[in-house]
Amino acid sequence: MSPRQTRGIVIQAVLMALWQRADRSPVILHSDRGCQFTSDEYQRFLAGHNLVSSMSAVGSCADNAACEGFFGMLKRERVNRRRYQTRTEARADVFDYIERFHNPRRRRRLEVNKQKDLSLTNLSGETG
Repeated sequence: MSPRQTRGIVIQAVLMALWQRADRSPVILHSDRGCQFTSDEYQRFLAGHNLVSSMSAVGSCADNAACEGFFGMLKRERVNRRRYQTRTEARADVFDYIERFHNPRRRRRLEVNKQKDLSLTNLSGETG
């Protein structure tokens, strides 16, 4: 967490995500066209970690909808309801929200959708 979204802080955030992945298969990492994402240093970092950069066309914002939705929900459900005394307190609270509330909720939703998909592809035992 930083007052500015610099190239360095973006690389640190991606590194934190990489540390949590057991699988090292290629991943597509989507971003906007901010200078921190288009920089040579960031692009070399991605290539060195088997990550593929994806960016939308200039002026196209619809493809960032999932990310924008997440941050909107984070602000509505957590950040705007609290008053943080320090950046450390804010960081800990945001981490708590993501790891203990948001991620488990997403995992449950994915599992329900997976079960629905399986039920649609399973053959019926009855013949008719």
